[in-house]
Amino acid sequence: MSNAVVVAMDGPSGSGKSSTSRGVADRLGLRYLDTGAQFRAMTAWMLGHGVDVHDADAVAARAGEPVIVSGTDPLAPTITLDGADVAVEIRSEAVTAAVSPVATVPAIRTRLLELQRRIIADALSDGGIVVEGRDIGSVVWPEAEVKLYLTADAAARAARRNLENGTGTVAATEVELLRRDAIDSSRAAAPLVVPEGAVHLDTTPYDLDQVIDLVVGIVEQTVGSKAAR
Repeated sequence: MSNAVVVAMDGPSGSGKSSTSRGVADRLGLRYLDTGAQFRAMTAWMLGHGVDVHDADAVAARAGEPVIVSGTDPLAPTITLDGADVAVEIRSEAVTAAVSPVATVPAIRTRLLELQRRIIADALSDGGIVVEGRDIGSVVWPEAEVKLYLTADAAARAARRNLENGTGTVAATEVELLRRDAIDSSRAAAPLVVPEGAVHLDTTPYDLDQVIDLVVGIVEQTVGSKAAR
């Protein structure tokens, strides 16, 4: 794109944020950041070092130790932890079950917020970035030129997540997603909310290509109208 842009893509698990964000970034020549992968990497480190993830003080005490590096190529995003590729490990059932309590610890959010803002600032010198998560437009980068909040009904989200992971039943996945929603929406630090000024897009009736088309149109229209002012 001719103007540097930050696209903030928020929403609950299974709403289509990841696939949509990567597709939009690829189409528009932008970088891509999955903040959820960073929280998962932090969780994997805590589990691997024997930290009780339900002990907020214990998690906070070691929040500064893990070295997390996120690759921002939308066609081949990477995530490393202390120099090791953990793209597969962070999607394990153990990490999935533990990520919510880790993500609620303020020290973890502060540490990763700093990292996320550095990545975004760096990307602005290279055209911009699509950033996905649960607090991007509200906390991480509230000045984003484009803010979107993606949702889908719980059954559709569960079906999508099972298609990605290939494990468990759709019903069990739906229960887990709703549990995560409740935790993310009620936490004291950076809760999941619809950011002020965000476009709320329900992806339930659309396939991936259609959602990408919709979002690309929103980005192009928003950036174009601001450039014309």
